[in-house]
Amino acid sequence: MEIIRSNFKDNLNKVYEAIEEADFLAIDGEFSGISDGPSVSTLTNGFDTPEERYQKLKKHSMDFLLFQFGLCSFKSDHTEAKYIMKSFNFYIFPKPFNRSSPDVKFVCQSSSIDFLANQGFDFNKVFRNGIPYLNQEEERQLREQYDEKRSQANGAGTLSYISPNATKCPVTIPEDQKKFIERVVEQIEDLLQNEENKSLQLEPCTGFQRKLIYQTLSWKYPKGIHVETLETEKKERYIVISKVDEEERKRREQQKQAKEQEELSDAVGFSRVIHAIANSGKLVVGHNMLLDVMHTIHQFYCPLPEDLSEFKELAACVFPRLLDTKLMASTQPFKEIINNTSLAELEKRLKKIPFNPPEVESAEGFPSYDTASEQLHEAGYDAYITGLCFISMANYLGSFLSPPKNHVSARSKLIEPFFNKLFLMRVMDIPYLNLEGPDLQPKRDHVLHVTFPREWKTSDLYQLFSAFGGVSGVHGGAAAVDSPPGGRPGNILVSWIDDTSAFVSLSQPEQVQIAVNTSRYAESYRIQTYAEYVEKKHEEKQAKRKWTEDSWKEMERKRLKTQYTPYIPQSRYYCVNSFTATSTMGKRSMSPIQEETGSDDMEEREIQDTELDETDCYAESVPEGRKRAKKFKKVKEQDPTGSITSGSTELFDVPDTW
Repeated sequence: MEIIRSNFKDNLNKVYEAIEEADFLAIDGEFSGISDGPSVSTLTNGFDTPEERYQKLKKHSMDFLLFQFGLCSFKSDHTEAKYIMKSFNFYIFPKPFNRSSPDVKFVCQSSSIDFLANQGFDFNKVFRNGIPYLNQEEERQLREQYDEKRSQANGAGTLSYISPNATKCPVTIPEDQKKFIERVVEQIEDLLQNEENKSLQLEPCTGFQRKLIYQTLSWKYPKGIHVETLETEKKERYIVISKVDEEERKRREQQKQAKEQEELSDAVGFSRVIHAIANSGKLVVGHNMLLDVMHTIHQFYCPLPEDLSEFKELAACVFPRLLDTKLMASTQPFKEIINNTSLAELEKRLKKIPFNPPEVESAEGFPSYDTASEQLHEAGYDAYITGLCFISMANYLGSFLSPPKNHVSARSKLIEPFFNKLFLMRVMDIPYLNLEGPDLQPKRDHVLHVTFPREWKTSDLYQLFSAFGGVSGVHGGAAAVDSPPGGRPGNILVSWIDDTSAFVSLSQPEQVQIAVNTSRYAESYRIQTYAEYVEKKHEEKQAKRKWTEDSWKEMERKRLKTQYTPYIPQSRYYCVNSFTATSTMGKRSMSPIQEETGSDDMEEREIQDTELDETDCYAESVPEGRKRAKKFKKVKEQDPTGSITSGSTELFDVPDTW
């Protein structure tokens, strides 16, 4: 079902109902770009740590926009051994709903836009009819604006025409505006004396003039009239004055407050869907979904935290249970029988033996998808086939039980080993980001860090390490090992960091010290062990942190020194809240990773697929969600039935080494 701004409110209850009744949900997103870096290595390196990968994605991908969100709910029909599916395809755009709304700035990447255009993506639906949204901080600020206006009105008169600086005494009017205000007062006097006319529409005027009108009328006519500002189709603002009695005034006031609440709800927009998903606690399935999760949180909840551990805690609040089908397909018992884990190829492979394609029907009133037509890069369709892949793999796990089960539900203990582990693209020895605990820390005692002149190419590195075997050139990730001249198999792998540095992986750790010794007297390059490289980075980070802390201390000392002046009466005009940092709220967007040039076409398609694919009763704050996530985790840990037989647990555990 296609959802745009014009039909969003009418279909929102259908979305809530689908989420509430689902056994699990599948999601996918389409984005305005992939990476703002100069190359794919900006986002990926074969020896990234989870912290480094998170920081790269946060820095280079969050200024793109998630402008299409696919949501597919799957409800199991146990009587007929099938699933009932409801699909939604949301077009999203942060259109400001009034002049005080955030005016969001985002970036586009020409290659991504061109790719989506070639797939038939309708950008007019995004920019003309996209559903607006606010994150939690923006929603809070908007509510405060309404509350402030209401409290001022309660203390000074009718909300409809009291400005923030309205007074009960004559207003000082500048000389150049006196004639203008006098004409307005004359028009109002005529309105009050003429029994036939009920209202008066003034000509469009400036914001300053409207302020003078409000202040003058609140003093001169405290009762008997209703004043409001309206807007023409050309965005020109004008004032309408109506004659009302006290009862009518109150009725209009209630109407205005109801309209404000409706406006606020409309402004929150698509974020209400994400709140509903989060509060449902349902299993959320995606394919190569790290960027989908990061962008969803960043765009609809709050800016991503600086630290990975804080991100994990936040992600657990928003999505208590996540499952990545790409990671699932890359581990036992699927790893040996699935050669290509790109979404489109995975869906095709899971239709063949030993897998059984699931029986899935669209709910009444919802459109169905035909996988033969391959509507890839429509977020709703990609979410749909992600759900199909999950069902097929989950059911396959049931074949290992005694007796075998043909149907494995989303609540089964069999799939719990895959929960909250998100696939890390192109990291050689850390397959996933663990949202529930510490990440894997491989030794990497066979890895060297090399710095060299900008002019160097892979061939120069090959020559430098020729004594240890052939070099496989990799810019940012792993690839097949090249064979060096002479037919000897390559046993060295190069993973570029930037134009002047790279990681070099040797097949034998005992060769590392020999390689380090070769650079002791070299002038153009330097080689150090991976452990030395990590230690140096840690020292630099600590030094930077200390410098920052010292700088803040010095700034605070100067500020306090400046504050202690004899004259401080004006301090009452300052509000602590006015100094809270909000600059990061202006940017809201997203995107995934693109395969490098030189990788095979199928893997290239996967990156553009998986990374471009990559109620109000439902509203809940992040702190409340955090409590719920911790409670869920505690119950899970205490569940005495939380594991199956020992052999099955070992079989389906996501491995600690790759």
